[in-house]
Amino acid sequence: MSTFLLLCLNFFKTGLFAVGGGLATLPFINDMSNAHPDWFSKADIANMVAISESTPGPIGINMATYIGYHMYGIPGAVCVSLSLVLPAFLIMLALTGILHQYAEHPVVKSIFTALRPAAVGLVAAAGFSVLLIALFPGFEGSTVFDFPQLSGLFSWKALAFFAVVAVCVQLPKLKDLHPIVYIAAAAVVGIVFQF
Repeated sequence: MSTFLLLCLNFFKTGLFAVGGGLATLPFINDMSNAHPDWFSKADIANMVAISESTPGPIGINMATYIGYHMYGIPGAVCVSLSLVLPAFLIMLALTGILHQYAEHPVVKSIFTALRPAAVGLVAAAGFSVLLIALFPGFEGSTVFDFPQLSGLFSWKALAFFAVVAVCVQLPKLKDLHPIVYIAAAAVVGIVFQF
């Protein structure tokens, strides 16, 4: 199977099983990186998340577009993005009439009640994997005992910046700032300090 079709198939699978929004696609993208390291690396995932979070639109579609464009240009961006959204579109098309008719049925309510914690778990796992990639780049596939120096495990600049932002968002005067201000500040810090 060609790499292009395999990439589209992987994103179709991601769209089919990533319940809970764009961040829920991260575990699938992480698995793709493990299975196909020639496609994109863990550092690429961190860049994708940063770009996807700072651009308008759903994060999952932004990442699919980024990967598709990175690998195959504009045709790749279009096809990979469509591969991600096609499962949800087909499922909603098939289920719209049924859900409307049986929305109050106890079994349907139970299914949606069970999906909520699963979606929360997927998003939490995605957030944890982004945290590991961003703050602990040396941790990938290793243990603390594999490093001759502890400094290889941590990104001290990223940890310091994370701590500064965590404190800033708790300060009364800075708490109500729009998130775009923090995104712009992070972009400037990344450029100036070469993150």
